[in-house]
Amino acid sequence: MKKSTNKSAGPAMDIGISADDRAEIAAGLSRLLADSFTLYLMTHNFHWNVKGPMFNTLHVMFMGQYTEQWNALDVIAERIRALGHPAPGSFAAFAKLASIEAPDEVPTATEMIRLLVAAQEATARTARGLFPLVDKASDQPTADLLTQRLEVHEKTAWMLRSLLEE
Repeated sequence: MKKSTNKSAGPAMDIGISADDRAEIAAGLSRLLADSFTLYLMTHNFHWNVKGPMFNTLHVMFMGQYTEQWNALDVIAERIRALGHPAPGSFAAFAKLASIEAPDEVPTATEMIRLLVAAQEATARTARGLFPLVDKASDQPTADLLTQRLEVHEKTAWMLRSLLEE
């Protein structure tokens, strides 16, 4: 039997979202994935390197946060794949796509908290920015994912911000 030389990926995708909309949504989710990965890495780094009077509290808190963030990465990447696009997965790709820049130095515990508040809020803005396109495309699964991520990022930012109040 002769092998097929057809290199197509199979039948065309028809999930009720146009190819252009799927591409735009996947690009936005790729930015969210990059922000989320950067936030994950910052939080894990701070977990390892925090010191001072709040060590135990922050060490445990950061572990809970980076664990939640790690699990979210897969959900975001799999949604990109479900829309028919490859998910970014390298440091170089994340560096190009992320709106967050992680510090090279080890900041003080208080500065770690400030940086994480800013990163949580930046990630929330990235997620929120996708809603107009997702709504226009009637992409409810992505809207649900974004809503869940926003809830986590806004709540985490609030909790971290509370540590900075007198």
